[in-house]
Amino acid sequence: MLKLKNLFENFDLAKEALSHWAHDAEGLEEMLAQFRVSSNAIYPFRRGGEVCFLRLAPVEEKREGNIRGELEFLSYLNANGYAAAEPIPADSGDTLLRLDTRWGETFACAFKKAPGTRVDRTDMSPAVMRACGRALGKLHALSRAYRPQTRMWSCFDALDWVQARLEAASAPQRVFAALAELRDRLASIPKTAENFGLVHYDFEPDNVFYDAGTDSCAAIDFEDAMYHFYALDIAKTLAALEEDAPQGRFEEAREAMLEGYREEAPYTKEAEALLPLMRRYQAVFAYARVVYCMAERPAIEPDWMKELCKKLEAFREELELSIIGECR
Repeated sequence: MLKLKNLFENFDLAKEALSHWAHDAEGLEEMLAQFRVSSNAIYPFRRGGEVCFLRLAPVEEKREGNIRGELEFLSYLNANGYAAAEPIPADSGDTLLRLDTRWGETFACAFKKAPGTRVDRTDMSPAVMRACGRALGKLHALSRAYRPQTRMWSCFDALDWVQARLEAASAPQRVFAALAELRDRLASIPKTAENFGLVHYDFEPDNVFYDAGTDSCAAIDFEDAMYHFYALDIAKTLAALEEDAPQGRFEEAREAMLEGYREEAPYTKEAEALLPLMRRYQAVFAYARVVYCMAERPAIEPDWMKELCKKLEAFREELELSIIGECR
């Protein structure tokens, strides 16, 4: 999530950024009004009648190398027949623009809308979950063969970022102890081409779209991708299924997802044994993100932001108890 001070809509900035992409002027105001802001500001627009998305973020909050690495990975996936978010080049031919605006420097890129229905808006039947699993397995299979020109950060780079955020916030010492233990445990695990590579990191039902016509899934939102154990994606997906699956059907969804995954990539006992550690990594990273988000609050907070802050603070406390409780 962006810092609280950057969680506001800015339609003028969106229009200025969109001037670098061909787009439909008719109905633009109505499309932009469907924006959302979280880890980026996302503004829908139409291009030749098709829905697309403009993604904006302050330069100060992002790593340019990670964004370029994400776009390169997406190009590789699409070129190899994988259904993933498809970047739209700007009029200049570049897929990433660094704009100098009166609101500050901003990264801008645009994507085509993924086909199908978000998995969390389907019935999450075994057929849907098998397709979801196949998509994750195929992603990992392609990642094993990927040789990038622009390398994205690793799980250890991300932990360095976590360390800096915790130091800036004067986090409790027991959180630092948990972070050090997590880093040591990750470093002790042998890394091979089979168990470690570029993962999605956020492969959850709201980032995966199911196309009933092709019985396949497309994935979006690769911004958090990093070099990590492939088990991380599996742990994240299963945790999301536990929350999103219809009541009483989690085990059914879990088995169908893993069945689909095994059709495209191996799921070993070693990978399954890593799931608890991967969930712990997610908790530590999420904790640092919440701390970062709340580090700079605007002088005047609307009511919705005050409510958001209450929820974020409760989430931070929940994560902190979980992290400290798991530390030996």
